[in-house]
Amino acid sequence: MPIELKEENGGKLLSIHVRGNLVKADYGDFIPEFERLVRREVVLRVLFDMTGFLGWKDGSLWDEIKFDIKHFSDIGRLAIVGNNKWQQAMTTFSKPFTLADVRYFDHTDIEGARKWLAEP
Repeated sequence: MPIELKEENGGKLLSIHVRGNLVKADYGDFIPEFERLVRREVVLRVLFDMTGFLGWKDGSLWDEIKFDIKHFSDIGRLAIVGNNKWQQAMTTFSKPFTLADVRYFDHTDIEGARKWLAEP
C-alpha cells in the first residue's frame, strides 16, 4: 500500500509514509484510521515522510486538499520529510490548510524531525 500509518508515543504521534503514486482508493483506508485517532480528542503531531513519493493520480490531489481542510485544527505539529524540491515546496503550500506548526526536513535528517516533534 502506498500509505503506511504507524501510531507512536501512545497515539500522540502519527507517522505517515507515502511512496509511489497515490490514487483515490488509497484514501479509503487512510482517512478512517486518521479520523479514529482524531476522535480521541488528541491534537496530533504528524511525521509525514514523502521519501519515495512520486505524486497524485486520478484526481487524488483534490482528495488530499479536502482532507487537509477538514482536519485544519487536528494537527499541532507537522514535520514533512522528503527528498525532492517540490516536496519542500509542499511545506509552504500546506500552511494555509492547517493551524499546525509546519516544518520541512530533508530525508537525511528524519531524526531531527522526530526530535522537533517530541519537543514540548
